[in-house]
Amino acid sequence: MRRQREAEHDNKERWLVSYADFITLLFAFFVVMYSISSVNEGKYKVLSDSLEGIFNTKNKTINPIQIGEYDDLTEEQAFGRKKIKPILERPEPVAKEKIKESEEDLQLEQIAGEFMRSFEDLIFEEHLTVETKEDWIEISLNESVVFESGGVEPIHDALEVIEKIALIMADRDNAILVEGHTDNIPIRSSVFPSNWELSAARAASVVRYLALEGVNPDQLGAVGFGEFKPIARNDTQAGRLKNRRVVILISKKNDIHETFLN
Repeated sequence: MRRQREAEHDNKERWLVSYADFITLLFAFFVVMYSISSVNEGKYKVLSDSLEGIFNTKNKTINPIQIGEYDDLTEEQAFGRKKIKPILERPEPVAKEKIKESEEDLQLEQIAGEFMRSFEDLIFEEHLTVETKEDWIEISLNESVVFESGGVEPIHDALEVIEKIALIMADRDNAILVEGHTDNIPIRSSVFPSNWELSAARAASVVRYLALEGVNPDQLGAVGFGEFKPIARNDTQAGRLKNRRVVILISKKNDIHETFLN
């Protein structure tokens, strides 16, 4: 037994097997790493160009979309631009001038409605018209309703018409301009050398009676146009009848110069 054990001895070169296996695995590892690191230059170029095109594209909007406010941010933080106002803002208050103008328009409509109701019969008989313009009401009276031919003092029936007009306007401060108009037939009178004087005297007469009935004289004005503002032809009797008229203009303003005399 002792001889058999002495014959046995250790194989001191077994480590070479493990070393060879390690070298083989290390070689295989580097082969795999090299395979992974090999890049197709053509594919890399396409990918590189695509990424460059995406990141270098210009903004399609002038300013970035901002929701809400960022008052706490600096201008550099806010995309290097000025602060953007919040999307939802309170509406600007309505200007006082616009409110006043709306009230004046409403008042003018109310006045026109009162005239339409008060002179319904004369309107139906076509002796009087009421028209609402942008800045005033125009009341046109035929000569036959107010004056006798060639006369400047209102006839008896006209006093009732003037009284109704004054009743509507007495408590209002609207400016009132009265116009006198004639036809083109020259007047034959020692008192009025031309239709200018006749038309102006008629307008002044209506103004005087309106003041007597309670309309503030500061609101009133009179002007005569003679035959030079016709609304119909003067070569027919019907046309001349339409041209002989008194027109009362009622402004939505309280300054007579602001509407009529500018």
